[in-house]
Amino acid sequence: MSGKVKAKIGPSILNADLSQLSDESQRLLDCGADYLHLDVMDGHFVPNLSFGHPLVKCLRAKIKDAFFETHMMVSKPQQWITPMADAGVNQYTFHIEPVDDVPTVCRKVKEAGMKVGIALKPGTPVEVVTEYIDKVDMVLVMTVEPGFGGQKFMESMMNKVSWLRENYPAMDIEVDGGVGPSTIHCCAKAGANMIVSGTAVINSSNPANVIKEMKDSVNEALGFWYLK
Repeated sequence: MSGKVKAKIGPSILNADLSQLSDESQRLLDCGADYLHLDVMDGHFVPNLSFGHPLVKCLRAKIKDAFFETHMMVSKPQQWITPMADAGVNQYTFHIEPVDDVPTVCRKVKEAGMKVGIALKPGTPVEVVTEYIDKVDMVLVMTVEPGFGGQKFMESMMNKVSWLRENYPAMDIEVDGGVGPSTIHCCAKAGANMIVSGTAVINSSNPANVIKEMKDSVNEALGFWYLK
């Protein structure tokens, strides 16, 4: 890893109208979204179900060029690596909590041609990433418990983000859960550069403005980080 990271805003399409998913996704990209964050839930690791690789493949057929990140809230992430790669996913982000052999999953994701992201639930200590950091492209710090929308943003998770930015200045660090205009400043100040936002973008009357506001906030804060 070298150089500086960039601010990227990735709307969570789980909050969009799933019956109009390709149109909704394209609208968000046209409004300035940098990537699409696809929440995959198995009803086991988290209580809810969302969608799987067939839907992602259909979405890729309509949207050729956008960067797709799948957030795998599943108990057996190794099970979906090949299908998601085949569906056109660019980055495969999985939770380390249910996985016995994280390095092997990372290697298989890379071999399938995708970038690797590892995700941490709020109760997982951030220091666990040290043994995997050379195998991943991004770390996702959950700012709510995974699997439910509309939860209150956990500001205490910003300690994890700032620890990661201090120790791995060139790492992509993502935050997900309750992030929007009212919470973006503390995420940016802590050093997050990849911002997942659901309802704050999707339900806005002007998504382009919300995306621009959040990106500007992150870029400004990153400037301070790299001046340190």
